[in-house]
This record gives sequence, C-alpha cells and structure tokens, in this order.
Amino acid sequence: MIKHILTTYLLFLLTGEYLFTQLGVLMQNVALSRTADQSSSHPDGPARNAVDGNRDPNFAKGSCSLTHQESNPWWRVDLQNVYTVTAVMITNRNEFENRLDGAEIWIGNSLEDNGAKKSRCAIISHIPKGRTFYFPCSSTEGRYVTVFLPGTKKILTLCDVQVFPLDYADGNHVPNLALRGKAFQSSTLSNHDASRAIDGRRDSNYGDGFCTHTLEETNPWWRLDLRETHAVTSVKVTNRGDCCAQRLDGAEIRIGNSAENNGNDNPKCASISHIGEGKTVTFYCEGGSVMGRFVNVIIPGPNNYLTLCEVEVYAADRLTNQSRLGPRGVLQCGHNRA
Repeated sequence: MIKHILTTYLLFLLTGEYLFTQLGVLMQNVALSRTADQSSSHPDGPARNAVDGNRDPNFAKGSCSLTHQESNPWWRVDLQNVYTVTAVMITNRNEFENRLDGAEIWIGNSLEDNGAKKSRCAIISHIPKGRTFYFPCSSTEGRYVTVFLPGTKKILTLCDVQVFPLDYADGNHVPNLALRGKAFQSSTLSNHDASRAIDGRRDSNYGDGFCTHTLEETNPWWRLDLRETHAVTSVKVTNRGDCCAQRLDGAEIRIGNSAENNGNDNPKCASISHIGEGKTVTFYCEGGSVMGRFVNVIIPGPNNYLTLCEVEVYAADRLTNQSRLGPRGVLQCGHNRA
C-alpha cells in the first residue's frame, strides 16, 4: 500500500533538482531552461546562462550572463505561462560583486519597456560575491520576470535566476528555508565556518572554499537556526567531493525547538548511512515531518571531523491533504539522489 501511495504521489524530475508531491509540497524552479533575453550580450555571457540550473559564480566557467556597459541594462526570462510568483532567487558573480547593487526585480505580463515597470518584486541592495539571495515577491502575477539595473554606464551580470510560483500543485510552494537561516558549528578549522553550508552553492571541492569543516573532536555538530518553527519534511545534504566521503557515515539529522545541548537532543529526522563524494542526497524525515526551528547534523563518537558542502531544508507548513492519508502522511524515512 505504501509503495502504491509513493508511486502515485511522488515524482522526481530527471534533473533530480526538484520534488513534486500531490500532497501540496512543491519545489520547482519555473525559470529553468526557459527562454531568456537581455538588452545586450557579451559573447561569453548570453542571457540563457542565467537559467541553465548552474549556480557557479565563476564567469570563466561559462554559466553567467553579461551585458555590455550601457544605460539601464536588463535581463528577462519568459516563463511561457502566467504564474503567481512568490519568490525569486539570484546568484551573484564572484567578481565585481557591487555591479548588482540597486538592481530591481520586476514581474508582469507585457513586453512593454522590455518587461520592466509592471510590478516590482524587490530591489537588490547588495548580494555578496558568489552568494545566492532569496527575494519574496508577495504573490505577484506575471509571465515575464525582469532584472533591471537603472543608471548610466552599468553592466548587468547574473549567474543564476530561479523563479518559484505559488499557484502550482495546490498553491503550496516551499523554498529552501536554509538560505534565510543562520548557522553555527561545534568548532571551525581555518575559515571554513558554518555559514558555508547555506550559501546556496553545492560546490563540493573543499579547496574552492564553500564547505564547512570542524576540528577533530568528539560528537562534532552543525546547527541551523531557521528563525521560526517549520514542519520540516526533507533535508538535502551535499558531501565533500575531493576526498573523505566516509566521514559523514553515521551522521544524524535532528530537528526540534530545543537549544539544549546545542540542539543535538532534538528528535531525529533521518540518519546518513553514506553519501558519495560530491553527491547530494535528500533525506526524508521519519513520520512525514518533524516540527522545529533548529536543524542539526551531528556525528556521534570520538575523533570525528564534520564537513558539509551544502545543507538545504524544505518544509510543508501548509500541508493541506495530509489528513486524508493518516497522521503520518506518506513521506517515509529514506533518501534519494537530489
């Protein structure tokens, strides 16, 4: 019966990037691989680079858009359908991080003014280099999402743009909550602090500087404060890719509202048996969901290191259909490739 329900209610995209459920949980970037345009194009920075699903902020790697220097440059994606957009996520370039300062995100149904000046979602005050920031849009309807940079002698570059709709699969889209949280860990090796696991990047090469690392110790832990309580259904973890994949073996994901013992005594969401080098695995919480503000990853035992290259947290606070399937829902303990 459970197998039938899972088959009926769960569908994973071939990219492995997003999870759909008919239970009202949806994680889908509707900008992915859609048609994009911009006011002008550097030969190595076409508009489509910002919707290729690659957040790599290194322009030389070929995954960022880039205009020429001009007045009021813009970038636009055609979602090909009208959505009620609830959030936009943007990844800034590693170099020239201040170029995006003052950019505006506009949403609308018309191409007049190149899609700008319809309904403004947000103003980008600043995104640090290489970081991904989340901009809520207060449920703005539109087919076109435009990033507009007002002023003269401006250059617009975007390394990734993601658009999340509200009006899809029962209207219950939930983004990666970790991007809005604050992270801590039991100790820090060099400058590989806890925040590197919630920077929006799955770069698993430790040498690139986007992974956390504790000292060798007993029961090393990493903790995320979501700032408020959520019904967490799943957690994605990206392991280090250049070595030492086995270090995460036996780690536990714990979620709850208690900060006692640094949150490590909270209920267990799932256990990590193994994650391959550089791989991202999704862990579903036992019992369907776990209520909590704090998300911990802890490795029990002495002489352990804890390294995390990315942690993503998804919740179903408005899970409207769960009562029809019983108090435990259908999302059972387990894991899948992200």
